[in-house]
Amino acid sequence: MKMDSELLLSPAIFLAEEEEADMSDWNLPLAFMKKRHSEKIEGSKALAQSWRMKDRMKTVSVALVLCLNVGVDPPDVVKTSPCARLECWIDPLSMSPQKALETIGANLQKQYENWQPRARYKQSLDPTVDEVKKLCTSLRRNAKEERVLFHYNGHGVPRPTVNGEIWVFNKNYTQYIPLSVYDLQTWMGSPSIFVYDCSNAGIIVKSFKQFALQREQELEVAAINPNHPLAQMPLPPSMKNCIQLAACEASELLPMNPDLPADLFTSCLTTPIKIALRWFCMQKSAKLVPGVTLDLIEKIPGRLNDRRTPLGELNWIFTAITDTIAWNVLPRDLFQKLFRQDLLVASLFRNFLLAERIMRSYNCTPVSSPRLPPTYMHAMWQAWDLAVDICLSQLPTIIEEGTAFRHSPFFAEQLTAFQVWLTMGVENRNPPEQLPIVLQVLLSQVHRLRALDLLGRFLDLGPWAVSLALSVGIFPYVLKLLQSSARELRPLLVFIWAKILAVDSSCQADLVKDNGHKYFLSVLADPYMPVSITQSEHERTESACLQGNLIAICLEQLSDPHPLLRQWVAVCLGRIWQNFDSARWCGVRDSAHEKLYSLLSDPIPEVRCAAVFALGTFVGNSAERTDHSTTIDHNVAMMLAQLINDGSPVVRKELVVALSHLVVQYESNFCTVALQFMEEEKNYPVPSTANTLEPGNLTPVRDSPAIPRLRSVNSYTNIRAATTARNLNKSLQNLNLNEEGGPVAFSPGNLSTSSSASSTLGSPDNDEYILSFETIDKMRRVSSYSSLNSLIGVSFNSVYTQIWRVLLHLAADPFPEVSDLAMKVLNSIAYKATMNARPQRILDSGSLTQSAPASPTSKGAHIHQWFSPHAQCQQLQSDQRGAQTPTRGGEQPPRDPLHPHAGRTGPHSHQFPRTRKMFDKGPSDDPGGHKAYMNANLSTGLCDWSAKYFAQPVMKIPEEHDVESQVRKEREWRFLRNARVRKQSQRITQRGDTHKHYAYVCVFCSFWDWEKAERLDYFYNGNPRYTRITAMEYLNGHDYSLLLTATDDGALRIWKNFADQRNPEMVTAWQGLSDMLPTTRGAGMVVDWEQETGLLMTSGDVRVIRIWDTEREMKVQDIPTGADSCVTSLSCDSQRSLIAAGLGDGSVRLYDRRMGANECRVMTYREHSSWVVKAHLQKQTDGKVISVSVDGDVRFFELRSPDSVNVLQTVKGLTALDIHPQANLFACGSMNQFIAVYNSNGDVISNIKYYDGFMGQRIGAISCLAFHPYWPHLAVGSNDYYMSIYSAEKRLR
Repeated sequence: MKMDSELLLSPAIFLAEEEEADMSDWNLPLAFMKKRHSEKIEGSKALAQSWRMKDRMKTVSVALVLCLNVGVDPPDVVKTSPCARLECWIDPLSMSPQKALETIGANLQKQYENWQPRARYKQSLDPTVDEVKKLCTSLRRNAKEERVLFHYNGHGVPRPTVNGEIWVFNKNYTQYIPLSVYDLQTWMGSPSIFVYDCSNAGIIVKSFKQFALQREQELEVAAINPNHPLAQMPLPPSMKNCIQLAACEASELLPMNPDLPADLFTSCLTTPIKIALRWFCMQKSAKLVPGVTLDLIEKIPGRLNDRRTPLGELNWIFTAITDTIAWNVLPRDLFQKLFRQDLLVASLFRNFLLAERIMRSYNCTPVSSPRLPPTYMHAMWQAWDLAVDICLSQLPTIIEEGTAFRHSPFFAEQLTAFQVWLTMGVENRNPPEQLPIVLQVLLSQVHRLRALDLLGRFLDLGPWAVSLALSVGIFPYVLKLLQSSARELRPLLVFIWAKILAVDSSCQADLVKDNGHKYFLSVLADPYMPVSITQSEHERTESACLQGNLIAICLEQLSDPHPLLRQWVAVCLGRIWQNFDSARWCGVRDSAHEKLYSLLSDPIPEVRCAAVFALGTFVGNSAERTDHSTTIDHNVAMMLAQLINDGSPVVRKELVVALSHLVVQYESNFCTVALQFMEEEKNYPVPSTANTLEPGNLTPVRDSPAIPRLRSVNSYTNIRAATTARNLNKSLQNLNLNEEGGPVAFSPGNLSTSSSASSTLGSPDNDEYILSFETIDKMRRVSSYSSLNSLIGVSFNSVYTQIWRVLLHLAADPFPEVSDLAMKVLNSIAYKATMNARPQRILDSGSLTQSAPASPTSKGAHIHQWFSPHAQCQQLQSDQRGAQTPTRGGEQPPRDPLHPHAGRTGPHSHQFPRTRKMFDKGPSDDPGGHKAYMNANLSTGLCDWSAKYFAQPVMKIPEEHDVESQVRKEREWRFLRNARVRKQSQRITQRGDTHKHYAYVCVFCSFWDWEKAERLDYFYNGNPRYTRITAMEYLNGHDYSLLLTATDDGALRIWKNFADQRNPEMVTAWQGLSDMLPTTRGAGMVVDWEQETGLLMTSGDVRVIRIWDTEREMKVQDIPTGADSCVTSLSCDSQRSLIAAGLGDGSVRLYDRRMGANECRVMTYREHSSWVVKAHLQKQTDGKVISVSVDGDVRFFELRSPDSVNVLQTVKGLTALDIHPQANLFACGSMNQFIAVYNSNGDVISNIKYYDGFMGQRIGAISCLAFHPYWPHLAVGSNDYYMSIYSAEKRLR
C-alpha cells in the first residue's frame, strides 16, 4: 500500500479516533532541551537605565516676591464687584494694609514649608528693583549649584509687557517700575524655578524663552570668536535647567469669581486639598452629597501627613492620582525630570495638574515650561472625585456624631485593576496605568503584602517591567522595606530584589550602603523560611558579607533540596572569595572546599558548574602561597580533575577556567611540565592510528592477535579526595598502577585517552597557536607510551603533570568552546615556557630551585609548537629571515598546506640537554605582533547567565504547557500525525534507520527526502580526520528531533536544525567512552537510546557498557562486559531494565542494569562462532533476544534459557541486519551484493540484487540498512555510495 503523504498534512483526519487513544507521545520526556542547551551561556543584555537621576537636585532657597499694594488696584485691570479677594486664604481688607501684606507673606511661606520645610525662605513684600536684585543674587550665591525658586505675585501691579517686563515699585510707592526678565535671569541664574501668579502670565514665559535663546547665541559667539566684545564680558548663565509655571496664557486674565481666592493658581500649587474640596463643593455634583457645606470642609479632621486621618488619606490619594496621571501622559525623561528629580518641583507639578483642571473650568489655561500635554480630562480624575465624594459623605456623622472614619476603597480597587491587568492582559500591551499607585500602596501596612505580591508578578514579566518599575520610583520604597521585620514579607522582598539586581546590578552598592544585605543574610540563615531561590547574586561586596558571616551561612545551605539554591550558594561562595584572601582563609577554616566537593557529583549540571566555579576562584586567589595553601590547592585540583569526562560542556568549560586559575598561580611549575611534554612529543614516536580507511573496507572481522588489547576504562574513578599532603601523595601513588598492578607513569590513558579534537580543527585561527590540535593530540598519546621519568624539579607524579594531562585532554574536547578555552591555557604556558627557557648546564640537580609563581603574561607569538633541532646560528638566521618578511596585521605568510609547520620555529628555542635548569630571566626584547592566549580573568559567563534566570519570567507558564501557544499547537499537530502514522502502518503490517515520523533519512550527516529523492542538507560532524562515525540515533524523534552521532574515538555529539536547510547547531558534545583506539577492524562506538528513561547506552572497542543519564548529563553506571573482545551491537529494554550486547567473539550477553557490577551479567549465549552483526532485544514482555553473526545464522533466545529456541540460516558474508520493530520482518545485507527480507519463520519474502529501473546494475556490497519504525520501508546503503529505499509495494510516481 502506498503511503499517502497528504494524510500527514491535515491534523483533522482521524482526529476523533486518535486523540483519546494514544497519549504515549505526551508522556515521553525530551532530552537536551534545557536552557543550557538552547541558549548561549552569557548574561542578559544590559538595558539602558534612565531611572537613576544623575543630576538629582534640591530646592534650597525660595524667594517670595509679593507685589500686592493692598488697597490700590492696578490701572490696567478692571475688577468686578464683588471680586475675588483672598490672598493665601486671607482677606487683605480685613486688616491694615501693611499687616495684611506681612500676614499674607507669612502664610505663603508656611504653605511652601509644607512641601519643603528645609529650604531657606526670603520674603520681599512690595519691593523695588534693587531689593529684588539683592534678594536674587544673595539666594543664588548661597544656593551655589542647587535650585532656587522665585515666586512672583503681581496682583497689585500692571500686567507684564510684551517687551518682557514685570512690574515692581519705587521706594515711595508712587510709581510702577518695570523689571526686565532678562535681568531677572541674570540674577537668578540656573537651575531655577519661576512661579508667576498674575494676569497675562504667558507673556513672561514667552519672553523668558526669547531671552534664554539670546543668551545661548551670545555664548556661541563668544566660544567661536575670542576677540568679540561678548567674549570679554562675564558669560551669562545658561537657562536650560530653568522651569516656569504661569497662571494663565498671554491673553488671559485671572478668574475674579468671589467664591474663589484671588491667588487661585498659588492656592492650587500650595494648598491643593483645600482648594480641590472647595471646588468640588461648588460643582453641581456636590448636591448629591447632602449636608456638606464650605464651612464643613474647613472642619475635616486630621493632618495632611497622617494617612490614617480623612485629610491625610485624601492627600495620599491625591498624590497617587496625580503621579499616575503624569506617569501615563508624560514622556519618561520628562517625568523623571519633573517628578523624580526634586521633591519641591515634583510637588508643585503634581499640584499644577490640579490647577489646570480647576482653572480651565474658568476659561483660564495655566502654562508651564517645559510644556505638559493636557491632563485635565484624564480618567483618573473621576477616581479622585469618587474618593472625595466618599470622604465628604461621612463628614456630617463624623463631626456631629463622632462615628469612626471608614477608609476609602480607592487603593484596594486600584490593586484589583492592576491584578486584572496582570491576569487577563495580552503579552504585547501598554504598561499598567496603576503602577505609580502600587508604589504608594507600599506605604500602607494594610495593603502592603498584596501590593508586593502583585509587584513581584509584574517584575517577573521581564527586564522591561523592572526598568518600568524603577523609572516610576520603586527603588527607595523597596530599599526602605528591608528594614521591616515582618516575616511574611521576606519571600516577596527577596524575589523583588532578585529581579531588580538581575536587571540593574548597580543597585548592589545602594544595598550595601544602607546595610540592606544584612536582611538577605538573615533570610538565608532562617531555617523556617520557605526555600528562597534568589539569594546570592547581590552578595558581592566582600567585606560586608564577610562581616555578616556569609560563608558559614552558605555552607549550611549546600545540602538544600532545592537545586537553584544550591547553585546560587556555590556561586555566592565563589564570588565572595574571588581575589579576597581574607574570605578564602575564612573558607579554609570552615573546610569550605571539602564541603563543596559533594556538589561536584550533584545531579544538576548547573549546580556542578557552580561548584567548579567556586573551587576555581578558591584556588585562583593571587595572595602569597604557603605550604598549607599549596596543599589545599593540590587537593582541590585533584578533585576537579574527576570532572574531566563530565557529560555537560558547561561544567567542562568552567573546569578549564578553574584549572587556568591554578595554572596562573603555579606558572613556573607548569612551564617546566610543558617543556618536558613538548620534548617528549618530539623524541618518542607514536604508534600510528588507522588514519587510512579504504572505501568499502568495512567488513567486520573478529579480534586477532595482531590487534592490540584495549585498556580498561578508568576515567578518574580511582581519584579520591585527599585532604592532607600525606593523603595526596598516597592518592598519587595509587594512580600509577597499570592493569597488571605494576607501577607505570601516570598517563592520560589511565585518565582518559580520547583522540577527538575540536570541531574547529583546521580553522585559520589555529595557525596562531604554539600548540596545534594535532600536536596536543600527539602529546596526549605520547604520554601513554613513554615513561617520562626524567623530569627535573617537578616530579612526574606531581599534581602539575596530571593537571597538564587534564588540560591536554580538554584541548581535544569534542565541544568546540571547551577545546578553545583549553587551547588558550595550554598555548599561554607553552609560549611562556619557550620565551623564558635558556640552555643551562646543571652541575648538581639537587641545587635546582623553582621560581615563585609568576604573574600571568599577556604575551604570545605566532611561533611553532616545538623546539627547533637546528643549531643556534641556524635559529638566529631563521629569526632574521622571518623578521625581514613583511606581513600584514600580524598574519603569517601562506604556508604549504601539506606541511603547515614548515619554517616555523620558537623564538629563543634551542636543543636542550636532558638535564637542564629551566628558568631564568627571558629575553628582554618582546617580539612584535604577539597575541595574548590567556587572560588572567578568563571566564565563562556563568554568573551572568545564572543571574539571567531572574531577569526572565519564572512564574510564566511554559509555552509547551500553554494550550494557546504556537509551540503547544505544533506539538499537538506532531503527536496527532504520529498517531495516524502508527495506525496506518499497523493496518499495512497486519496485511502483509529512517526517522520515526518524517519522510527523510540520514546517511552520515547527509539528509535526504526519500519521497522526493532530494538531498536536504549535509554538514561536517567535527570529528578528527582519522576517526569515523560508527553510530547515529535520533533523539526526541516523536517531537523536536535531535541527531546523535557517535565516532570511533568515543566522542558523542548532539545536533539540532540538521535537516531544515538552516545551519546545524551543536547542542552538546562529550566523551562518551574513554580508552578507545580507532582501528579499521574494530566496532568503533555503538549506542542504543531509551527515550522513555533518557538513558543512553554506549560501548564498542572497550570492555564496558557505559550508561549515561542525559537528564543529569553524567555517567550513571559502568557494566563490565566480561569479554576480551569489542561490543558490536547494543539493544535495551526500559521496561525490564535489560541490555543485550553482541560481541566480536560471537557471544551474546544479557545484562540486568539493576544489579551490581559483578552480578549484572545474567546470561551468556555462545552459539555464534563469528562476529555478531546484530543483537536485538524485543520490547514485549516475553520478548526474545534475536542475534545474527557474519556467517548468516539468525538465532532466537529465550531470556531464561541458555540455548537458542530457533535458528535460521540466511546468507553468508552478512554485513548488516535490521529487525522491524512492529512487523514480523527482518532484512539481511551481504557483502555479496544482495539483500534478503525474511519473516520470523525464515521464509524469504524478497531478494534484491539489482537497482530499480531499465537495465538496473547490480547493487554494491551492503554496508548498512534500517527499517522505518512503523512503515514497511527499508533504507539500504552500499559501498558504491548508493542509497535505496524499498517499500512493501511499488510506489506510484
